[in-house]
Amino acid sequence: MTDKRTTVEDMVAEVADGMTVGIGGWGSRRKPMAVVRALLRSGARDLTVVAYGGPDVGLLCAAGRVRKAVYAFVTLDSIALDPHFRRARQAGAIEAAELDEGMFYLGLLAAAQRVPFLPTRAGLGSDVLRCNPGLATVRSPYGDGEELVAMPALDLDVAFVHCNRADTHGNGQLLGPDPFFDELFLGAARRRFVTAEKVVEPGRLLDEGPIQTITVSRLMTDGVAEVPGGAHFTSCAPDYGRDEAFQRRYVAAAADDDTWAAFEARFVQVDEAGYRAAVAEAADDDGAGTVR
Repeated sequence: MTDKRTTVEDMVAEVADGMTVGIGGWGSRRKPMAVVRALLRSGARDLTVVAYGGPDVGLLCAAGRVRKAVYAFVTLDSIALDPHFRRARQAGAIEAAELDEGMFYLGLLAAAQRVPFLPTRAGLGSDVLRCNPGLATVRSPYGDGEELVAMPALDLDVAFVHCNRADTHGNGQLLGPDPFFDELFLGAARRRFVTAEKVVEPGRLLDEGPIQTITVSRLMTDGVAEVPGGAHFTSCAPDYGRDEAFQRRYVAAAADDDTWAAFEARFVQVDEAGYRAAVAEAADDDGAGTVR
């Protein structure tokens, strides 16, 4: 079997302007933030970002890299809305496709199953159809004749997810309490990449947890990279929780252009080693956060 180890930089090098990028995790949980930071350094722009969104969407909006966002929500969990996403959305700086969570799930599932759409009752009688005039309905071909929403497949050019553990063949393991959706992002994408807190030799994932925790198959993975702390400042339970102090710093920095420029220079326009050093320095200065 193939050794699929690579680097975050090589993963991100496959993202070209105008691509549709799926980002796993949800809210501010288990986001592949090291990849997001590398995307910001790469200069890729005019992206369609598909996500159960958190600071991944916010940072990309702040940098002007997003043409369109497709999402069920964009939240920081303990803070209701990402401030950069809210600003971009309210200003009309991005095109937005706001979907019911179940519809979003079915869009990924349809893409993973290589079908053009899946029918659902979700969205009927709501403003989802008004806000997304491109969505169509279909009538059941069976005796009931029920009208249903035809949720189109959310086909992705590339997808990135972050796991607790992975092996060198690309199998991924989630050890926390919320192992949701990442395998669908990978299944929906043409190119699929995994970052992990730790990459182990084949056969050693069962040392970490039962087989049910291995939710990502090597058949859905094109590359894997070991990135300790790669989800910071979102959570990656049980390895670490969300860095609430740093998240508050991130939100406060969005209040005005000058404050954000200082935050961006210190924490965004640096490589991963520089980011970790800056976060550690901030924690030493005022307890604003740590990379665990």
